[in-house]
Amino acid sequence: MVRPQIGHGVLVVVPATTANIGPGFDCLGAALALDNRFELRVIEGGGERFELIIEGPEGSHLRGGPDNLVYRSAQRVWREAGLEAVALEARVQLAVPPARGLGSSATAIVAGLIGANALVGEPLSREKLLELAIDIEGHPDNVVPSLLGGLCLTARAASHRWRVVRCEWNQAVKAVVAIPTIRLSTSEARRAMPRSIPISDAVLNLGALTLLLQGLRTGNGDLIADGMHDRIHEPYRWGLIQGGRAVREAALEAGAWGCVISGAGPSLLALAAEDRAAAVGAAMTRAWEGEGVGSHSAVLDLQEAGSTWKALATAQPHQAAGRE
Repeated sequence: MVRPQIGHGVLVVVPATTANIGPGFDCLGAALALDNRFELRVIEGGGERFELIIEGPEGSHLRGGPDNLVYRSAQRVWREAGLEAVALEARVQLAVPPARGLGSSATAIVAGLIGANALVGEPLSREKLLELAIDIEGHPDNVVPSLLGGLCLTARAASHRWRVVRCEWNQAVKAVVAIPTIRLSTSEARRAMPRSIPISDAVLNLGALTLLLQGLRTGNGDLIADGMHDRIHEPYRWGLIQGGRAVREAALEAGAWGCVISGAGPSLLALAAEDRAAAVGAAMTRAWEGEGVGSHSAVLDLQEAGSTWKALATAQPHQAAGRE
C-alpha cells in the first residue's frame, strides 16, 4: 500500500448498465457500450474535501462534498485498507444520464472504489470491491456488470456469499435504449412496489427468466419474446413513466422481441434483431414525442470488458487543486 501524493491521478472508465431486463428483478444486469469517464486526482486538503467537475449536458444538479457517492465509495476502500482518507478532485465526462435507469449511480460507486483502490496500490481484490459495491448500492444487478462487464446473474448463495454467473449474450441480439428527458429516482420506483407478491407471479417470473436467458444465449427471438415479461416490479412502475406503455407498444409494433423498463426507469430497453434495431429506436422516440416527452434512442452492444483504469501523468499541486 502507498499513500498517494498530491497530483497523482487515475482515469476510471465505467460502463452503463441495464438491470432487471424484465423478469430478472434485482439479480440480472448487463453492461452496455456507453460509459462514464472519471478522472480522479489527489488534491490538497483534508479527508472531507471532494471537488466535482461535470463535463456534459447532464448532471448539473450533482454536487461535490463528503457525501458525494464517488467519494463515499472511495472512503470505504481506504477504511478497509486501514488508510486515512485524502482529498480528491473528480472530473467526470458524463455520458450515462442520472436518474434514467441506466446505472449512473452504479458508475459512481464503481469509479470511487476502483479509483481509490488504484491510488493506494490496489490492496483490495476485485472480489472485495464487488462485495463493497453491492453493500453500498444495496442490490447487485447494476454494480456487478458495471464492474465486471457482460451479462451477469448475481445471487446470494446458501453460504451467504455473492455468486456471479456470467451468462452468454448472442451478438445477433441488439439492445435498444430509449432515454427520455424525464427522471425517476430508484427510491421512488421502489416505493411503488408492494411488500409481497402472489406465488403465481413469482413462478411466472422464474419461468420467464429461464426462457429469456436461453433466448439471449442462442439469439432465439421467440424465446426472448416469451421471456421478456415480469410480474414482480413492472406492473407497479409503468404508471410512474409518462407515456411508457405507448412507447412499449411502438417498439413491439416496429419489430422488437420485447420491451421492458430499464432498471427502475424511466428509460426503456427493447431487444431486437440487428436489422430491426434502428427502426425500433426511431419508433420509440416518436411514441414518446406523441406523449409530450422528449427522448433519444441508441442501439448498443454488450460491453464485455467491464470497468478499467489507468494511471495519469502527475499534475502539479496547484494544477490539480485549482483547475476550472
